[in-house]
Amino acid sequence: MVMERPAALAAGRSNLLLGLGFAAVLAATAYWHAAHTGGRGWLPDCGIGAVVCAAALLRERDRPAAVAVGLSVTAAGVLAAGMGYLPSQPGLAASLALTVLAGSAVRGLPPWQAAVVAAAGLAVTATGRLVTTSHAIGTFHMGVQGWLAGLGAGLVLRLLEHRRRTAVEAVRRDERLALARELHDVVAHHVSGIVMHTHAAQIMLRKQPDALGAALADIERSGTDAMDAMRRVVALLRDAEDGAAVTAGTEQLIDLVRRFEEHGPAVDLRLPTGTPDWPPVVTATVYRIVQESLTNIARHARGSRAATVTIAQDSTDITVEIGNDAPPHPPVRTSPRGGYGLVGMRERVEALGGTLSAGPRPGTGWSVRATLPLQAGDRR
Repeated sequence: MVMERPAALAAGRSNLLLGLGFAAVLAATAYWHAAHTGGRGWLPDCGIGAVVCAAALLRERDRPAAVAVGLSVTAAGVLAAGMGYLPSQPGLAASLALTVLAGSAVRGLPPWQAAVVAAAGLAVTATGRLVTTSHAIGTFHMGVQGWLAGLGAGLVLRLLEHRRRTAVEAVRRDERLALARELHDVVAHHVSGIVMHTHAAQIMLRKQPDALGAALADIERSGTDAMDAMRRVVALLRDAEDGAAVTAGTEQLIDLVRRFEEHGPAVDLRLPTGTPDWPPVVTATVYRIVQESLTNIARHARGSRAATVTIAQDSTDITVEIGNDAPPHPPVRTSPRGGYGLVGMRERVEALGGTLSAGPRPGTGWSVRATLPLQAGDRR
């Protein structure tokens, strides 16, 4: 099932509210002209405002083009107003739309383009000051203040976005290092087995040539196990957005499970109904628990044919449980230089005031169960 991204939904809602706001301002402008100036004086004012507002509403499609249209129409209106052909410009609707365009450009365009847009807007306002008559100075000030407010808001949002991306990159590095260590552990374990079997085969070649076939079969089996394990772990490394744990939702969990199933056992994923509204730190921890548990299944659950990932929520807690049906087998000696593993998961969970338990299930398989309080985000 394909789900719309929350960011796209939020952008659509904000654009809808913005459009309704523009429409209300244009309607109020037309009413004011009808009540105070009479005739059709409202047509040019509302016409210019409508064009600039439309450019603001379409800004996400092409920011430079939207800003160019908005500033060009505004500049033409300012010049025409200065020569006495139009009412004072920019009007209220156009000023509000220019504020939105300025903020969007500074927030989303490359630095040099944002600087050009800011300078172009200031040039238009300077032109307006030169041609504005004294009785229309209030309209000019409104346009200048709107443009400067848009630039300031866009700059603040740009800085916040930069901080968020910096945090995402830091998490990317941490997750890559963690999964790289997991991959190293898998390789070290299986290659060590191959080396041991090869050494035994050399001894058998000298002392028991007839038993060499069994030793070579062990080497082949160890090599196959190593390849299977590496494929499963690499499948988890192949994440188009390695920092997904920062903003992970149900989509990212579904993608994670899908990638795991390409090289591992089938997974029964059970998610809470609706769209979870969890604090970011809780969302990241849920994603990391599932990711780490699936990685451990890829590494250790030999013979597992199915796994389950169950995420449930009540009024106070979130419960995450991951299990598999691997048959019991002797514990495997792993490298002392382990990755995060259970220790890392437990530290993450306990830092948020939750609990984590892991161990064999009755009969066969292994289970990891974590409980996180919904208000865990307040601890950070």
